[in-house]
Amino acid sequence: MGRVWAEKGQVIGLLGGSFDPPHAGHVHLTREALKRLDLDQVWWLVSPGNPIKPNPPAPLTRRVAAARRLMRHPRVRITDLEAQLGTRATADTLAALQRAFPHLHFVWLMGADNLAGFHRWDRWPEIMARVPVAVLARPGQRLRALTSPAARRFARARLRQGQTRLLTRRAPPVWAFLGMPMRGESSTALRAQTAGDAAGLP
Repeated sequence: MGRVWAEKGQVIGLLGGSFDPPHAGHVHLTREALKRLDLDQVWWLVSPGNPIKPNPPAPLTRRVAAARRLMRHPRVRITDLEAQLGTRATADTLAALQRAFPHLHFVWLMGADNLAGFHRWDRWPEIMARVPVAVLARPGQRLRALTSPAARRFARARLRQGQTRLLTRRAPPVWAFLGMPMRGESSTALRAQTAGDAAGLP
């Protein structure tokens, strides 16, 4: 597939989302994941559209271009793989990637805010059964994430602090919560700010 390539056996972190717009928080999370999980690469999966969000995002080509301008790292690939694969739900995307790249090992990356609402994702237990999951700290989300329905259901699959580097070598279901220095940017806040600027609001 275009713009992605990896050697057999490499471990690839997958960061999915609308990236509407991409921001420094995405960059920070990506760099921390590369460092803390010993990943060979991270692929950003810029989604054609989030099935659980009511409003459509900006055009895909615009978001991909913005992400490529922002995230510059030799081991990070900005992709529109979901559009190429014809998938929207993460469970379907993972299944398709595992079929297309059977020689690679994937790890799903998410912010703690996503874990808090993970139980609302389509077939979320299937996601946990397919790949290891790394949950990266987000401001104000630790308690909500770690007491969420998903965290409670898969409590026995969580690695203890100090074991996080083992995540990529464990068979799913397995997940880890990674505490790290945090940034407060969010795409929702940035969209609101842009809308306010366009309307001449302070």
